[in-house]
Amino acid sequence: MILPIYLYGSQVLRTAAQDADLSDREGLRQFVADMIETMHHADGCGLAAPQVGVSRRILVVDGNDLSDRFPELKGFHREMINPRFTFESETTCSYEEGCLSIPNVDAEISRPEKIRVRYVNLDFEEVEESFEGFAARMIQHEMDHLDGVLFTDHASPIRRKMLTGKLMNISRGNVRTRYRVKTDKK
Repeated sequence: MILPIYLYGSQVLRTAAQDADLSDREGLRQFVADMIETMHHADGCGLAAPQVGVSRRILVVDGNDLSDRFPELKGFHREMINPRFTFESETTCSYEEGCLSIPNVDAEISRPEKIRVRYVNLDFEEVEESFEGFAARMIQHEMDHLDGVLFTDHASPIRRKMLTGKLMNISRGNVRTRYRVKTDKK
């Protein structure tokens, strides 16, 4: 089922998500499947549960559509339940980012180049895995959503100031997308 994506200005995007309850395995699997369908429908490469209005620590990423530019992403996809960083490198890299919850906005963002994450997979096994490059960036972007942080929070002060008008319009629902969206005001 395709879910509406909450837009900038929605309170759920600014709230730290709670751990997902692992006891409802079938419910979690269905919710993750809905998130993946929603992400693909919106042509996204990542989605976090708060972006679909659910304040739980769940994210999905899929780099396949980016593999022309980043060959290492061919076949890369993860579903992460209750993820936590166990390592973030001091070495950083910058890249232009965008977000389904902040359509038509991008900014250059600096993030750690390498990370390690402990999470529960869809087989309900605890996994600890290292990532680098664009895969690390995708995961960090989605994990920020789980902590109530948006990519624009990491932008330079001048870029944030330049985006003020666009962000206000998005928070009012004055934005065009090809996918279903929702705000606290709608």
